[in-house]
Amino acid sequence: MAEIKAADVAKLRQMTGAGMMDCKVALTEANGDFDAAVDVLRKKGQKVAGKRADREATEGAVIAKVSADGKQAAIICLACETDFVAKNADFIKFAEHIADLAITQKPETLEDLKALKYDNITIGEEVMNKNGVIGEKVELSYYQFIKGDFAVAYIHPGNRLASVAAFNKPVDAQTGKDVVMQITAMSPVSIDQSDVPQSVIDKEIEIGTELAIQEGKAPEMAAKIAQGKLSKFFKESTLMNQQFIKDSKVSVAEYLKSVDKDVKVLAFKRFALGE
Repeated sequence: MAEIKAADVAKLRQMTGAGMMDCKVALTEANGDFDAAVDVLRKKGQKVAGKRADREATEGAVIAKVSADGKQAAIICLACETDFVAKNADFIKFAEHIADLAITQKPETLEDLKALKYDNITIGEEVMNKNGVIGEKVELSYYQFIKGDFAVAYIHPGNRLASVAAFNKPVDAQTGKDVVMQITAMSPVSIDQSDVPQSVIDKEIEIGTELAIQEGKAPEMAAKIAQGKLSKFFKESTLMNQQFIKDSKVSVAEYLKSVDKDVKVLAFKRFALGE
């Protein structure tokens, strides 16, 4: 049995928003495994925030950029410990420089980005140098890029949240903004129902079934209830099926069809500090 430390309980609480005692019990049942503990909380009917342990950065600068040809977009996060540093103009300028290099050099992974040249050293080495200069931990913690025939980027004021989207064809400025704002506000897990990983679907069905059984439903009825919850999950968590934030009477798919019946979202990324 893994030792459950107070720091682990606090970390799970920050990840999920659940109560301290509930988090301790969940970690004990999960033998210290954080992802399994999140599932334990959900199976007990706890409303769990969509946070994960692999995104622990609480301060920093999140920057999104679109390439000069308009066909690629990238998001990077330069993380730090304090809000004071995150708002520093030089810190933000450094983060923007890294994002510019990501867009022009097009590295495949975060490690590839860290290996790019920054003056006479690598980006990774320069980030390490910032630790000594600034006097607190600085880390290049996130990088993702997308490609398409047309890309759009959005940075929420404060540089804590950014989204990018790629389309199969050019769209007008308002349409592009509407889509990235939708992604920013509603945090979809995929573009459409068909893009949701089977592992996520299986987990939603498992949790929905167990909750229904706990409520006294027969196994056959519990399975039907779980399918209903899965349909609701698809509607709330996939971009095309979400209610359009500017007009709740239509879905995002219906909105895009009204703009151009042939336009499609090919990819998107969203990153927020602390999520």
